[in-house]
Amino acid sequence: MARVGIIMGSTSDWETMRHASETLDALGVAHETKVVSAHRTPQRLYEYASGAAARGLQVIVAGAGGAAHLPGMAAAMTHLPVLGVPVESKALKGMDSLLSIVQMPGGIPVGTLAIGKAGAINAGLLAAAILALGDEELSARLQAWRERQTESVAVDPA
Repeated sequence: MARVGIIMGSTSDWETMRHASETLDALGVAHETKVVSAHRTPQRLYEYASGAAARGLQVIVAGAGGAAHLPGMAAAMTHLPVLGVPVESKALKGMDSLLSIVQMPGGIPVGTLAIGKAGAINAGLLAAAILALGDEELSARLQAWRERQTESVAVDPA
């Protein structure tokens, strides 16, 4: 059963959000991926977010570009942690997405990550870290992943 839900505003966001999915795959975290547009499919968003906990999800990762209302609207409809990934936009290189996600009013938190691929990877890692608080096996896998990352860094530049 999926523990993390990865949602995005459009299929074009998959190029960024696939990195969150790949990260969770590497850590053995069951997850689902859906296209849920805050503006074009508001009923789908309502059903997804309001029913997420009942379906067994524990964390939602929401990626969106432009006006980027998806993470905040999802957070308004669930008590689950929501992690927002700003997807790079053509017009403003993702700054519009970042500001739309990070400037949530007090009372409706969205953990906001970096713009683009790095943010999607880190959202997957952060979702896993949240779940690992109550899952020793996942905690060990996450620690091993971090150790492999550390070991992969060269000592010498050449």
